[in-house]
Amino acid sequence: MTKICRTDMAKLYFYHAPMNSGKSMLLLAKAYNFEERSIPYLIFKSAIDTRDEGVIHSRPLGDKPCLIIRKDELFSEKFDCYNTDVKWILVDEAQFLTAAQVDDLSDLVDYAGINVICYGLRTDFQTHLFEGSKRLFEIADSIEEIKSQCDCGKKNIFNARIDKDGHVVTEGEQIEVGAEDRYKSMCRRCYKDSVK
Repeated sequence: MTKICRTDMAKLYFYHAPMNSGKSMLLLAKAYNFEERSIPYLIFKSAIDTRDEGVIHSRPLGDKPCLIIRKDELFSEKFDCYNTDVKWILVDEAQFLTAAQVDDLSDLVDYAGINVICYGLRTDFQTHLFEGSKRLFEIADSIEEIKSQCDCGKKNIFNARIDKDGHVVTEGEQIEVGAEDRYKSMCRRCYKDSVK
C-alpha cells in the first residue's frame, strides 16, 4: 500500500518503568480519556504476555479488551492503517515487541499520522535491555520514565526475578511471564546487595 505522508504532528511515545509501577493503569486511564472525548483509538498487547489474555488488566481500574500482536505480525497488518479514523494506538508490554514491530509503529506515526504510546519495561531480570525497549530508546520521539519507589526509599529501576523462597535469581531465559510471585522491583543498590 502506498504510504502518504500526513501533515499531522503525530509522535511515538515510550513510557517505561519497572514492574508494578502503574503502566497498565496509565494506559487504561488514557483509554478512558479518549472514550470520554470520542477519540478513536486501538489497544494492543504482545501475545507473549499470557497472564490476562485478550485484556489489559489493572488492579484499580479493572480490565479492558485489547488486540493481540504476535512476534511474526506487524501492526500495519492488523487494520487498514492508511484508511482509518484511528488517531491513537496504545501498546502494553512494549518490551516484548521486535525491532521490526517498533519500526512499523514509527511508520504509522510518520506516514499514517497515528500517535502511538508504548508502555513497557526498560530491562529484563539480568538488567539488560529488551529488544523492543532498545529500539524504542533509539527512535521514539518522546521517552518518559514512570517512577516508583524501592522498599529502601530509592527509585526502582530493576525487575529482579525471585524464586519461591523470595531469593533473587540471576540465571534463566530472558522472558518468563509472571507478576509479584516471580518479580520484585528494586533500586540498583538493593539489586546488587541481593545478588551478592
